[in-house]
Amino acid sequence: MATTHLLYLHGFRSSPESAKARLMAAHVAAHHPGVHWWCPQLPPSPREAAQLLLDGTADWPRATTAVIGSSLGGFYASWFAQQRRCPSVLLNPAVFPARDLQRHIGEQTGWHDPEASFFFRAEFIDELQALDTRALPAAAPALAIIAKGDEVLDWREMVARYPEAQIELLEGGNHALDDFAFHMERIGRFLELV
Repeated sequence: MATTHLLYLHGFRSSPESAKARLMAAHVAAHHPGVHWWCPQLPPSPREAAQLLLDGTADWPRATTAVIGSSLGGFYASWFAQQRRCPSVLLNPAVFPARDLQRHIGEQTGWHDPEASFFFRAEFIDELQALDTRALPAAAPALAIIAKGDEVLDWREMVARYPEAQIELLEGGNHALDDFAFHMERIGRFLELV
């Protein structure tokens, strides 16, 4: 089923200004102008982020919605795909954010705007655990693009987390997927962007 509505979810400390989000937005605008694109700024609270996504997509057509998520956004994308039973593309997705973000409790600055700071609260760890879908079978097709050279997350954990996904395992690479432009056509084909 062709995708008419596409949600893009950025990672921890990131924003809609991330290189991948901007590249994908430009690609969709240039090659798939019929696709409705939304890349919201996610709040630090996972519970609030989840509610924002449900509210913001409440009137989207279920059959033609898809989601792309990077890093922590990949974790959220897996949760969203379960809720909406929609295809997902996961870019170096966070697998155990409740474990990995423990050490980031406290004041954080935005990656793209150091003036923008937020407080990552201890209770957000519990909120992340509440969104964990690892125990559930995949709700819809998924494509995971995973770099062995990711300096933030363990590629082996990512591969093990998504046994049912199509996996594009990159030799080398990095967490930011600096070669992301190379993968956009594959993503477009996978999601059947209109």
